[in-house]
Amino acid sequence: MGSEAMEPSPIITIRNLKSHYQGKQVLHDISFEVPSHQITVIMGMSGCGKTTLLRHLVALKGTDLDQIEIDGRDMGRFEEKELSAYRRRIGVLFQSGALFNSLTVAENIAVPLKVHTALPDEIIRIMALIKLNMVGLVNVADQLPSQLSGGMRKRAGLARALAMDPEILFVDEPSAGLDPITAAALDQLILDLKETLGMTIIVVTHELRSAFDIADQMVVMDAGRILQAGRPEEIRNSGSERVQQFLRREADQGSLKTEEYITQLMA
Repeated sequence: MGSEAMEPSPIITIRNLKSHYQGKQVLHDISFEVPSHQITVIMGMSGCGKTTLLRHLVALKGTDLDQIEIDGRDMGRFEEKELSAYRRRIGVLFQSGALFNSLTVAENIAVPLKVHTALPDEIIRIMALIKLNMVGLVNVADQLPSQLSGGMRKRAGLARALAMDPEILFVDEPSAGLDPITAAALDQLILDLKETLGMTIIVVTHELRSAFDIADQMVVMDAGRILQAGRPEEIRNSGSERVQQFLRREADQGSLKTEEYITQLMA
């Protein structure tokens, strides 16, 4: 009798995470685990709290005690030295790519290496070119971001996120603003990173096709709460009507059609 495959151990554990912004609670008791060496996709409608959750996970927003654990250690107890060490373990691809327009593509990728290492410039240049080669952009290393297409800027941003060889990669809305073919290519690149480098990857998106193409685990959010978390087939077959409404991309019944709204305004 063969043994069952072991579930990947969690690298991040979130327990009853609450978050407030300008006095308003935006996250309500968020709890789930991020398994190591897998892709976790966090998805939901706009304004559901995905970005706030991401800010907590990348340590851009303070977290209270006993709410987020990294390798079993409470992030809320991290001192500045421990926070810095954690930030060196992660890479972040922001939605816009967040490249510096005054620097060449290669110089953008070199920024984290210049900040966090004492390597000589020639070695940093070589490492930047290696990362650009990984995302298929080594031929534009000396161009400015303004000379690149939207998809190329996203890939350049990804190369910079990979500059420090992170254990955990966070990707914010990778498909936003991209045509379907370019978005599919970026999805494949994310899958390749998991397979070849064994990365733990957390992707925030509202693009359903992309989510189901890349996810090992999915977390569906709505109004600051988790509706359901599980494997893609579990989400697809969810018994939750709200999850199914999201998957069908149906508007809330309370939403008025444009002509109905105009009629009410003119009444």
